[in-house]
Amino acid sequence: MHGAGNDFLVFDGIHQQIQFTPEQWKSLADRRFGVGADQMLVVERSEIPEVDFRYRIFNSDGGEVEHCGNGARAFVKFVHEKKLIKKKRIRVEIKKGIIEVNLEEDGNVTVDMNAPFLDADLASFDTQGLDSKTEAAATLWPLEVGAKKILISAISMGNPHAVQIVEDVDAIDVAAEGALIEQHTRFPERVNAGFMQIVDPHHIKLRVFERGAGETLACGTGACAAVVSGILRGRLKSPVKVTARGGELNIQWAGVGESVFLTGPAVKVFEGEINL
Repeated sequence: MHGAGNDFLVFDGIHQQIQFTPEQWKSLADRRFGVGADQMLVVERSEIPEVDFRYRIFNSDGGEVEHCGNGARAFVKFVHEKKLIKKKRIRVEIKKGIIEVNLEEDGNVTVDMNAPFLDADLASFDTQGLDSKTEAAATLWPLEVGAKKILISAISMGNPHAVQIVEDVDAIDVAAEGALIEQHTRFPERVNAGFMQIVDPHHIKLRVFERGAGETLACGTGACAAVVSGILRGRLKSPVKVTARGGELNIQWAGVGESVFLTGPAVKVFEGEINL
């Protein structure tokens, strides 16, 4: 499946046991020797009362991660297509918390991503020795990346993001700079690196180098973090259209303490079986 080009392998963990090693996940995600995917999702029953499912997320490097907004939309389409549930509003357990997802009448899916965490510590960012700057309601941090210094917002959407504003997102060497940010020593748990170009207050272009996956064609949590950063900096106003390389997402955020709502497509490409 894919959500705006961010592609997934989705596994039914309800009717079979899914206990793969990191090496097996990495092999499945390989685009030449496996099936190929940015992330892999395992759908399971939740043991929490009044929660319908849980799903686990594995990156293409074999590591398990906390959250994936585009994956949440693929999950909703999957459980409906497999007739695992009839209702359109579903409560889902992820690694760090519970989210709500809703299948819209037009086929798109809206995800309640919960409120963002704006404390740098919660985004696993080491601020020791750094002097922050402010822009409107945003706290910005200097980060040395190679030979240059950039200003970032450190935001967690359940997973850590470093968001910067750039003049032209297509002119950035995302593979090189994104890797430096992802592996930066000030992010001991690594980080998703977002590159945001503001088109107007209700429209941005975005590229994201995802932790453990490299640049993807879209990143749901990255889109949310970018919009939150832009609104706090006084440069964006909700709702915001996010143009990623694989398609468009729509983000709504009312402000600090409020949930971020992510809306976008989810598409099945094919299904099959594989023997490991």
